[in-house]
This record gives sequence, C-alpha cells and structure tokens, in this order.
Amino acid sequence: MGSVSVHNHTISDNMRHSWIHPRKFAMWAGIVVMSMAFAGLTSAYLVRKGAGNWTEFVLPTQFAYSAIIMLMSSVSIWAASWAFRNDKLAFYRLFLFVTLALSMGFMYSQYLGWQRMKEIGIYIDGNPSGSFVYVISYLHVVHVAMGILCIFLTFVRSLWLFRNPAVFLIYRTDGNKRINIELLATYWHFVDVLWLYLLVFFMFS
Repeated sequence: MGSVSVHNHTISDNMRHSWIHPRKFAMWAGIVVMSMAFAGLTSAYLVRKGAGNWTEFVLPTQFAYSAIIMLMSSVSIWAASWAFRNDKLAFYRLFLFVTLALSMGFMYSQYLGWQRMKEIGIYIDGNPSGSFVYVISYLHVVHVAMGILCIFLTFVRSLWLFRNPAVFLIYRTDGNKRINIELLATYWHFVDVLWLYLLVFFMFS
C-alpha cells in the first residue's frame, strides 16, 4: 500500500509540473495564429513582387532605429519581470515605466518612417511595393499598441495596487496573478522579434 501511495504522489507531482496555465496556453496559441498571419502576408508580398510592376525603394532608416528601440524595450520588460519575481517593487515600477517610454519611442519612430516614405513618393495607394510595407507595418503597430495598453495598465496597477509593499508580496505569490507579468513579457518579446523579422524581410527580400 505504501508503494502505491508514493507512486500516486509521484504521478500527482508530475502532473502539477507538466500543467500549463490556461492563459499561458491561450497566449502561445495566439502567438502561433499571429505568426501564421504575418507569414501569409510576407508570402503574398513575394508572390506579388514576382508578378511585376514593382517599385524598388530603400526602406527609411527610421524603421531600423525603431528596431533598436524595440530591442531596448524587450530588455527593460525582462528586467521588470525579473524585479517582480525578486520582490524589488521600486525596480519593477522603474522598468515598467522605461518600457512604456521606449514603446512610445517606437511608435514615433514608425510614424517618422511612414512620413519619410511619403517624402520619397511611396504612398499606401500607390505601387504595391509600398502598399505592402504600409499595411504590414500598420498591422504590426496595432499589435504593439495592444501591448502598450497592457503595459500602461500594469504600470498604473503597480502605483495604485502596490502602495503597500505587503500587498505586492501577497500578489506576487498568487500564481493566477503572478502570471500576468509573464504573459506581458512574452507578448512583448514576440512583437519585438516579429518586427525584427519584418525589417530583415523588407530589407533583403
């Protein structure tokens, strides 16, 4: 009987360790869907390019600058997640704010890139080469904007909900709440990697 009890206990432990939080599963499922959508768009880009009537142009450097900003924000959101896990409330707030500021910088850099495209005569309703860049980058910015909203709400929560450090500690030990920052960081890393992929694709395709 004792061996059976130990065996069952081991099975229970294995199930607990292999269990994936439903929201984490939903996040990864969403990332797969979004990845497939952008893969489809870039495939359509290549197909349309091969059909002819395609204007070649140099991608504005502002888009490369925005990639650098995104990389920096990915580091800062990782730092915020690290600070959260290690009970460093002040650093958690600081790195959330830095991530928020960098994300605003990314959006502004994207805007400057679009403005530069217009200055060199590339419009969304012009040649398909420019139209694809506008549409794909616009869709990416929509996904970034969703992340920015979540970062903003998380930052506001850190100021309001965690005014008492004890509340922060209680919140951090709650698995259902602790996963929020993990999901946010994962999503932000995804939109970062996605933009790097798109940038390299546009530059070398």
